[in-house]
Amino acid sequence: MSEHFRVHGGARLVGEVDVVGAKNSVLKLMAAALLAEGTTTITNCPDILDVPLMADALRSLGCEVELEGDVARITTPAELSHRADSEAMGKLRASICVLGPLVGRCKRAVVALPGGDAIGSRPLDMHQSGLEKLGATTWIEHGCIVAEAEGLHGTQIWLDFPSMGATENILMAAVLANGTTVIDNAAREPEIVDLCLMLNQMGAKVEGAGTSTLTVHGVTELKPTEHRVIGDRIVGATWGFAAAMTRGDVRVRGVNPHHLDLVLEKLRMAGAEVTVYEGEDEGFRVVMEGRPKAVDFVTLPYPGFATDNQPFAIALSTVSEGTSMITENLFESRFRFIDEMIRLGADARTDGHHAVIRGIEKLSSAPVWASDIRAGAGLVLAGLCADGATEVYEIFHIERGYPGFVENLRKLGADVERVSS
Repeated sequence: MSEHFRVHGGARLVGEVDVVGAKNSVLKLMAAALLAEGTTTITNCPDILDVPLMADALRSLGCEVELEGDVARITTPAELSHRADSEAMGKLRASICVLGPLVGRCKRAVVALPGGDAIGSRPLDMHQSGLEKLGATTWIEHGCIVAEAEGLHGTQIWLDFPSMGATENILMAAVLANGTTVIDNAAREPEIVDLCLMLNQMGAKVEGAGTSTLTVHGVTELKPTEHRVIGDRIVGATWGFAAAMTRGDVRVRGVNPHHLDLVLEKLRMAGAEVTVYEGEDEGFRVVMEGRPKAVDFVTLPYPGFATDNQPFAIALSTVSEGTSMITENLFESRFRFIDEMIRLGADARTDGHHAVIRGIEKLSSAPVWASDIRAGAGLVLAGLCADGATEVYEIFHIERGYPGFVENLRKLGADVERVSS
């Protein structure tokens, strides 16, 4: 039996909400556990569908994986299987991140081409070319990417684009390569920094985390470790936009506010009062007293405005005073979200990778369908600003990225329910 969310508009979100570990970090950290024999413990894991899927993928390689609350314990054997072609691998995009560890550890990998969100083309050519520069041979065969190497050696690698996935795979292969590898134009996201921190705790020698140049001095082996996942900046941003859209007052805990510097600045420009908190009580608070003002958004790699936040920017723009332009530079299919927003009465037009949105006072309820994780969350936020009850379908997308989404919304005062259909 399928389920959907019924969202009743009109609520002003007020209160506090906790953010747990980052989806875009935890899955890569779980894959990194393949690099060391023994038991690696990862804490602050989010309770989302992708974590048990990744656990199944690791089990298919010979690991023992125990998930208990927000803790994942991954016991990696001395002899790993190199075939990552189980059913679980095809269900999530992040499954490709086992490619680098398997090539580094086993010198051979057969990895099913990944599934995941329908947001546009995400080719693997940079993953392949990076591994080939390290000494591997790669090809596509029977729906899998195959890589083989007699041995990996340090090299200079320039990425045409600062891809997170390519940076992660090359990094995790290079830590066990012979010699020094330099990755130029590397991704700079906080999740990359989190991975580098864990790898260094395991005995790797990675320098330059958070910059566009990563230097990796290869080591002969790594050891297991215990690591806490950073807070999810995209989930944190979701609650910030929700507060602004509903003219609410929301305190967000458990995420480094500096990972959202640009997001918070955009919310200030829209008229919100934003306070940041650092240290053990890290997070931020967003208070919006009146109707938001229109703001332009341009998606770019970190530290630019994240493409994952683009649906929330669009949703905010639809109820803001004035006209906004949204420019999408990363994924060509992200604007599918706008078709669903138009069902809700949004005044929006697209032209290539630009969208022009003229804000209206209130949206109107309608049945809508989520095409990816962030689009689904964005539709729920839009439903909070619509007249009547909005039915949001394909909610499994949302639950791949947001633990306790309905429960958190209700705690903040929203009238949202899960309905069996």
